[in-house]
Order: sequence, then C-alpha cells, then structure tokens
Amino acid sequence: MAGHTARTRRLAALAATAAMTVAATTLSGGTAGAAPLPVPQDINGDGYGDLVLPAPRATVNGQDWAGALVVLYGSAKGVSAAKRAVITQASPGVPGVVEAGDAFGASSAIADLDKDGYADVVVGSPYETVGSSKAAGAVTVLWGSKQGLTSGAALPTVVEPEGQAGRDVAAWSGPGNAQVLIVNNNTTTRLTGPFTRAGGAASSYLHDETGWMRSATYGDLNGDKAADRVLVSGRMGGLSGGYAFVNSTNEAHPWAHRMEGGDGLTSAVGDVNGDGYGDLVLGDPDEPGAVEGLWGHTGGAVHVWFGSAKGVAYDKDPMIIHQDTAGVPGGGERYDMFGASVAVADLNRDGAAEIIVVPGRRAGQLGQDSYAFNQGTAGVPGAIEAGDQFGATVSAGDLNRDGRPDLVVGAAWENDQGAVWVLPGGASAPAYTSSASFGPAGLGLPWASGMLLGGDLQQ
Repeated sequence: MAGHTARTRRLAALAATAAMTVAATTLSGGTAGAAPLPVPQDINGDGYGDLVLPAPRATVNGQDWAGALVVLYGSAKGVSAAKRAVITQASPGVPGVVEAGDAFGASSAIADLDKDGYADVVVGSPYETVGSSKAAGAVTVLWGSKQGLTSGAALPTVVEPEGQAGRDVAAWSGPGNAQVLIVNNNTTTRLTGPFTRAGGAASSYLHDETGWMRSATYGDLNGDKAADRVLVSGRMGGLSGGYAFVNSTNEAHPWAHRMEGGDGLTSAVGDVNGDGYGDLVLGDPDEPGAVEGLWGHTGGAVHVWFGSAKGVAYDKDPMIIHQDTAGVPGGGERYDMFGASVAVADLNRDGAAEIIVVPGRRAGQLGQDSYAFNQGTAGVPGAIEAGDQFGATVSAGDLNRDGRPDLVVGAAWENDQGAVWVLPGGASAPAYTSSASFGPAGLGLPWASGMLLGGDLQQ
C-alpha cells in the first residue's frame, strides 16, 4: 500500500438526519482535492442511476496520466463490472487526443444539459495543453444516449498558461436553463444554456465568477428550485482552509457573498434538518490555521450553515461538528482529516439527510446517533492498511431503483492504484454484507502506480 497519511483511511462517519444529494470531494497524495464522485444519474435512459468513476492518472495508449472515466451502468441488481464503459480521449467521438499528463477525468459532474432526458457528463482535463498554453486545461461534455456515452463536445474555457481549467466542474440541469461551472486557477466561468449538440456545446452566457476557486457545487438553499452556486477558494494564508462564496457575481463585491465564521475545502448541499431548505455543508480537514485558528479543529471539522426562505445568512456563524462532538465516533487527533470528503443523502429515508462523514438528525443536535465503518467492518471487502485513504471520496444515489440511496466510497491509494466500494442501501443504514468493491483490473484499466481510481490529483 502507498505510504500516504494513514489517518485518511479513517472512516466515513454517518448518522441520521433530507433531501438533496450532492457529491463529495477528495484527498489525494496528502493534499485536499476537488473532484467528486458525482451523484448517480441516468445516462442511458433505462431508469437506473449510473455511476461515474474517475481515474485521472490512468495510462492510455502508453501515455502516463492521460486519464480515463469508467461508467458503471445501474440495473435492478445495482452496478457490476460486466456492464461498464471506459471513456478516454481515444474513445470515438470524444474531443482531444491522448497525451501524457492531461489528467482527463480529474473532475466530473452529471446533469442533463441538452434536456433530452439523458444525463450528460462534464469532464475536466486540467493539465491539457491548448495551443501553446501548457496546462491551460480543457473541459468536455459527453452526451448521454440510449447507448450510453457515445460522443462529446468541447466547452468554452478561459485559456491561459497554467490556468488548469477544469480543476473542478459542477453542473445543474434545471428547472430553467442548464448551467455549468468551470473552475481554473484564476477564475470560475459560468456557462448558461441552452446547450445543444447541433453546434457543439453552445452557451448563451459566459460569466466570470470570483477568482481563485478550487471547488464548486450547485444546490437549492432557499427552496425556490433554482440553482444556488457554491464556490470554495484555495487555502487563504494562515487559515485552515478556504473561503466559501454563495451566488457570487461580478456586479457585487465578492466579500458580500462570503460565508463568515468558517472555512474549508470541500462542500455539499442538502437538507440536513428536514425543514425543506437545502443547507450548506463545508468540510474543513486541515489542522487549525496560524492566523484565524479558531475556525479549525484538531483532526478536522464540518461546518453547517442552515438554509431558509432567504437562503443562507452570510454573516451568521455555522454549526461546527467534529470528532469531539457528542455522539460522533472517535476523537479529534492531528491529521485525521475529518471532513476531507462530504456528501448528503437520506440513507434511512426519515425525511432528513445524513451528512456522510458527519451526520445530523431532525430532532436533536447534529452528530447524535452517528456511526462509523471502514474496511474492518464485517461485510466490507478488503482490510485496513496504512495509506489506503478509504473515504477519500464519497457519494450516494439510488443505483437499483429500490428507493434506498446506495453509498459509494473511494480509496484513492488502495493497492497503490485506488478502488471504489458500493454499499447498497438498507432499511436504516448501508447493507455492509452486500457490499462490492471495484479495482482497476476488474474494470479493464491497465495497471499504473498512483492511478487514483476513485480519487483525483487536484492541489
């Protein structure tokens, strides 16, 4: 196993509390990353959610770190390696060419952009060379269809040397026009549809958001069913993480949209207290910062701002949950990286959503009745080994249409390559004894050290 920080194999901690599921982000190589395992959606229109797995360091046609995506198509029995597709820049209909170091798949998001009833996949290649601009980055949309992902088109990006467009991407299908967020080193671009296949990926609006973001996500924070945008910056000076911005615009000063009282590196949106409004969940896995250390907690923390009819209050401090919170398993220890990945889904179908990593409950304090699992839990394949980073990425969605969200967990450095676990949904918690794991060999990927299957390589 890779000798990366052993603490990051440390668990996905869960508990009981509604509604939306938004994918998580990752840690890889000892640095927090930005690419989630996207929330499963139906790519081939058969009524079952499909799972997109990143392998940004996969070797393709002999080119190291060219990158790949693996799609596991859902069915009444969930997902299996038998019903899969491996997509690279060498695949028919996919823009670009295979080149070493492009990291195709370093970020991805799923949404029906052209409103044809099939979910599409937005893919980032942050180290793609564009013209003479090295590592300018590129972003592609792969179109869903009855046959699955069969073709794609390039999305417009800001081209600049080392810009790394596609460090993270987010997508929203509606109501209203579909939208895409593309994060690079210096700006975030918002593309607003309609998107069409006829002229490639057309967009009616190109908008530069707050600069120097590292991750992005969409959600509904005020119950109006319209898109709210969450952007999280890179680490800010002595802070233990980055700032979170909600619905930033060029017209308003960016600090007017910055969430106060907390920082972090990963984000998700979902209704954790069951009041009908999405809540902002920010994971802060870093140790307390040197300047504003009150925002950090030893071993990491999760910050929650609650939504309302007016959205989230920018100037209100969040609720903070960590491993020293009553009801949360374990205890805060340096470099636990609690909050390295966050996702939200109603795993026990009680009308209030679990926060995967740290949970909440509609009645009572968030963290109450939490539980934890790892590769040492009975029924979960594999074994606890230093550096696996089990839980480096998480996501949840219904893959077999039984009404129970299935949990997807990545271990970015399992066997020095990465692996992904799917834990079927149970009556009130994941059904560990029915878990399945997927490694590169079983998915048709050639062996490559540090492939990061189920992870990313964002800095």
